[in-house]
Amino acid sequence: MNEINQNSLADIEFQMRWISREAEHTDSTLVMVNFWRDLLPDAIYEGLMGAGTGDEKTFGFATGEVIAAPDPDQKIRTDRKNFDETRAVPAFGRFYPRGVLRGVYNVFPQNVAPMRCTGVDEKSVDIDFNHSLAGYDLEITARVHTIYDKPFDRGGNCRLLMDEIASGPGMQARCQGMPTDFFHDRAFCRTDETEDAAFYENPRLVQHLDQRAIETISAIYSRFITPEMHVLDLMSSWQSHIDQSTDFQKMTGLGMNEAELAKNDRLTDYFVHDLNKDPRLPFDDQSFDLILCTASVEYLTSPMSVFKDAARVLRSGGVMIQTFSNRWFPPKAIRLWTELHEFERMGLVKEYFLQSEKFSNPATLSFRGWDRPETDKYYPDMPQSDPVFAVWAGV
Repeated sequence: MNEINQNSLADIEFQMRWISREAEHTDSTLVMVNFWRDLLPDAIYEGLMGAGTGDEKTFGFATGEVIAAPDPDQKIRTDRKNFDETRAVPAFGRFYPRGVLRGVYNVFPQNVAPMRCTGVDEKSVDIDFNHSLAGYDLEITARVHTIYDKPFDRGGNCRLLMDEIASGPGMQARCQGMPTDFFHDRAFCRTDETEDAAFYENPRLVQHLDQRAIETISAIYSRFITPEMHVLDLMSSWQSHIDQSTDFQKMTGLGMNEAELAKNDRLTDYFVHDLNKDPRLPFDDQSFDLILCTASVEYLTSPMSVFKDAARVLRSGGVMIQTFSNRWFPPKAIRLWTELHEFERMGLVKEYFLQSEKFSNPATLSFRGWDRPETDKYYPDMPQSDPVFAVWAGV
């Protein structure tokens, strides 16, 4: 059996788990590691020596061990006029590229590294340059997927792999446990404000994500579905992304296009309904055990109302799961969605759950770095699979 040594090349999935004040979080990233030149924390590097395909090792790290601990010197207060509001308007808890600042020492317009707004008033803005995971204990599981033969090395880049693995995670958490100020006046505006019924009138029997991403979403749903469940596929279409081997008692679809819903062979019944016109779900109280919503939450213009009513139709102990990626129909996505970093979007959906005051115990999950199938029309221009993000909570 092939085993990892200091000259190995291997695909390693790094699954990072951490807990914020309001939720549990898991972020998985698949990385090809060149053990000859790439840099990992010593404990992970040494722990993977001798590991074979399918092996996994788990490591615990206290605050400051692999991500720098919070540094008070990385927090500043600056005049609000130094924040370029032609690019973004500062709001509490939001992340922005550092380049929106002007006249701040060691910050340049081209700098896209994230910073967080931790306070704002008419005259000043408080900024935190610390890493988004600073202050959190981390548990990292390294799972070996493939070990490759590597006859020689020619030099090349030396990567700090924790920078890749930890780029983005942390942004889905609240700042100091306080709600993020996502909801500006035009947050739920869209480029196309015409009737949604007209936009969705013609069926679109196409995949909006690549097959690898779809399989990831199916695997997430399979964790929750059991044979006795009545499931609601919210904002459904011609596919529900439920594996054929996954059994349930009944699955109801609610969507915008009857032809698409009729094509979906996983639905036992369906309803045509426009949630942006009427956010109340056409179902009795406590009708469902589980609600799924795939790549659609970004189109809701009254999400809080929809989430509150979703809780109404869930039975006690029921869960709603929202999954999404970084692809959408631009004319119908809300403006706020397009303004956010992809990890902030998990924070936004989590905020929908929390501010509805109907859900508890939220969790987030992300998957990045997998290969896009070679049969996909966007391969090889886009070699990586679409990232998958999930947020869920229960009633």
